[in-house]
Amino acid sequence: MWALTALLLLGESALTPATLEKPILSLHPPWTTIFKGERVTLKCDGYHPLLLELRPISTLWYLGHLLLPSHKKSIEVQTPGVYRCQTRGAPVSDPIHLSVSNDWLILQVPYTPVFEGEPLVLRCRGWYDKVIYKLHYYHDGQAVRYFHSSANYTVLQARASDSGRYQCSGTMRIPVESAPMFSAKVAVTVQELFRAPVLRVMGPQEARGATLGGVVLRCDTRLHPQKRDTPLQFAFYKYSRAVRRFDWGAEYTVPEPEVEELESYWCEAATATRSVRKRSPWLQLPGPGSPLDPASTTAPRAAALAPGNKPLFFRKPPVSRSVPSVTSVPSTTSTRLQFPASGAPTAGPPACAPPKPLEQSAGALKPDVDLLLREMQLLKGILSRVVLELKEPQALPELRATPEIPTSHFAVSLGTPETTPVES
Repeated sequence: MWALTALLLLGESALTPATLEKPILSLHPPWTTIFKGERVTLKCDGYHPLLLELRPISTLWYLGHLLLPSHKKSIEVQTPGVYRCQTRGAPVSDPIHLSVSNDWLILQVPYTPVFEGEPLVLRCRGWYDKVIYKLHYYHDGQAVRYFHSSANYTVLQARASDSGRYQCSGTMRIPVESAPMFSAKVAVTVQELFRAPVLRVMGPQEARGATLGGVVLRCDTRLHPQKRDTPLQFAFYKYSRAVRRFDWGAEYTVPEPEVEELESYWCEAATATRSVRKRSPWLQLPGPGSPLDPASTTAPRAAALAPGNKPLFFRKPPVSRSVPSVTSVPSTTSTRLQFPASGAPTAGPPACAPPKPLEQSAGALKPDVDLLLREMQLLKGILSRVVLELKEPQALPELRATPEIPTSHFAVSLGTPETTPVES
């Protein structure tokens, strides 16, 4: 007898609080809001010691901070509040919030957390299951579904956008049809099943099974603690092309020829049924030896992965665009701009020729500019005399008696487009 008792105590002491998981608290029926006077059943599932041990207490129940007198595995309750349970040697369970209503309509939501990809079921219930007519469901104040009579509103695959405050309204025949009645608003939160993945390059020590010369990419994500056993599949893409379709492995090895290019990759994580799919941001993968590759510090590796010792990034040589040259030829009789006779372009200056100093260019153009200014002043005087003669012919009688007018080196001829030199 003493040997059996010692064995039981040894078996219980081996299960320390660090190794025991917290119990799972469930609610039946699975609705967190009930009518006044109704009863629901709470059940605590976890580790329960054998009946032969010296301490027979197996389950502890809490209502808020109050310890309930029951020690059974399941209890019936009708009091609103926050319930928890605890088994010996294990931590306290997650809470369940129970609400009791005295309204005509209540909106019931499940007590368990709803995760992405799972169905979300809402139930609008009348007082003691009376039939509801002209039933509307609302999400954040907007009507989302209408039923002629009592029915549940179901979202087949919940998303984060389905979180919010829900409400229902309808009429009941008590005994005649009543005016529209509304339930209280209930907050619903859709839990994230797993985080958006992040694509990263694995180091040499992490990528143990990678082929030599390739780059190993890993699609990292994290499941919710309550859903850590959910299997996920991963796919890898190069721009919009799938380089590996959905598979159970979270790693992908980029072949060595593709590593030489600067490419962008991204990955996608999804459940086996594809009900939840999330993609990672872009990852720009530089080739070895490129300026963007921080791991490339030695020239031999860069030369080995760059055939012909050609750089992975280069600039095209500048294209020489030649234009017809324009030269200025000074003359004692005229100053004209002369263009090439043929339309063929001439070779421009070398691309790398140093520019002429600004002082030399200004000194070469200064005599031409002075001559041009003098010619413009003379032309201005001629035009003023012509205008004055046209207005007052008697004012300048000497102009009609003079056969020639010594003006300048240029004379304007209206008959021909060329300039004719006039001897003074």
